[in-house]
Amino acid sequence: MRLPFDDRAEAGTLLAARLSGLGLRAPVVLALPRGGVAVAVPVARRLEGVLDVLVSRKIGCPGYPELGVGAVAEGGEPVFDPGMLRRTRSAEEDFARVVARERAEVARRVAVYRGGRRPPATAGRDVVVVDDGLATGVTARAALRAVRTGEPGRLVLAVPVGAPETADALRSEADEVVVLATPARFHAVGQWYRRFDQLDDGDVLRLLGRGSARGDV
Repeated sequence: MRLPFDDRAEAGTLLAARLSGLGLRAPVVLALPRGGVAVAVPVARRLEGVLDVLVSRKIGCPGYPELGVGAVAEGGEPVFDPGMLRRTRSAEEDFARVVARERAEVARRVAVYRGGRRPPATAGRDVVVVDDGLATGVTARAALRAVRTGEPGRLVLAVPVGAPETADALRSEADEVVVLATPARFHAVGQWYRRFDQLDDGDVLRLLGRGSARGDV
């Protein structure tokens, strides 16, 4: 796989081509906002699936918000990284305020992105969770566990690029993990894209509107 990708759209097109060989039938394609939505648009189109979002938020360490110790996704319980808890000498209970704040942000984004629509039904369906890359994988793990509670028929995690150890660790959370590239010297998702612009809520809504396969079922 040639790296870096030009942008998320190119990465999504290549990912869609790989996924087309899995025999997925009209899948529900759930994108992790914000960056995962740009990747998921060509995936949903190629697979003729239903495109929607699944909001998952990192739980940061107080005072060091970029240091993720866990994550929480809509419809799911907080998921913590045991290694990070040991590293920070913390317990899950220490993050109650952070979890509450991130739950509120999850609810805000769900309201903005879905506008009161109910999420697509996933019971017995093929479901593909899409993000623009895997670093620690904590938000993807929380998302997969939240989706699993809806009893999908087949659960696939699909990303263009990811840290090798993270991709391996997440294979226990999904029926299949599809990663186009797992470069050894992985430091951050953005290093594997020529253009890796930060997206805002308006970008997400615009992209969802372009997802021609999007709809309610």
